[in-house]
Amino acid sequence: MGQRAIITGTGPQPFSEWPVRQQQQPLTAFGKPTAAVSLVGDAHRALWRLPRHGEQHQFPPHAIDYRSNLAALKSLGVTEIIALFAVGAIADDLQPGDLLLPDQLIDYSSGREQTIFNGPDVRHVDFREPFTPILRQHLLQLAQAQKIPVCPTATYAVAQGPRYETRAELARMARDGCHIVGMTAMPEAALAREMELAYASIAVVMNTTSAQANPYNTTDCEAALAKGMAQTERLLLAWLQTDLE
Repeated sequence: MGQRAIITGTGPQPFSEWPVRQQQQPLTAFGKPTAAVSLVGDAHRALWRLPRHGEQHQFPPHAIDYRSNLAALKSLGVTEIIALFAVGAIADDLQPGDLLLPDQLIDYSSGREQTIFNGPDVRHVDFREPFTPILRQHLLQLAQAQKIPVCPTATYAVAQGPRYETRAELARMARDGCHIVGMTAMPEAALAREMELAYASIAVVMNTTSAQANPYNTTDCEAALAKGMAQTERLLLAWLQTDLE
């Protein structure tokens, strides 16, 4: 039977109070993951947790070893992954602390290892729906049942980072139809598809990107993430109490 995992990013770590049952940092064909993978919880509710930026948040978005991270989770028997993202809002109707379940993305990043199929085994995967539709719909139904407010769709703009975007870049992303911007959904989502892992995401808005004098105020961003992560934990708990898809 498969197992579940979350990949965490910037902000509070979900279930930080849960006991750590074991830790693994398996050596994969691509190397070791960016951090040890922790099995947290108990016999009734448990999941693997991997901080994509490392234990000390020492890996910037472009330097994360996404291939090793996904391969490590697969080697541990994981079949379903929820990726957590802290994002900026491009759409004017989004506010700090809001939760979204992205259904599309546009990749503006460059220079990252994008695939496990570098030859001689070459395959082309269907990526029209970058987030696994069944798993994403399951999360939406759970959010509705728990009365957790979420935006049911969103297009995620994947910026290169680690710098933030210029106003012209944000305007371009808005014209392209993007609602939120982050730095880590790619190549993570594509690699999950190549490895045949169910993959969906919960994005938490930590700041707006326009109409604000100081859009990157650290205190405000931390407060927004804390608010959003509290709701995220509720949604993840509901997910853990259901059968694997």
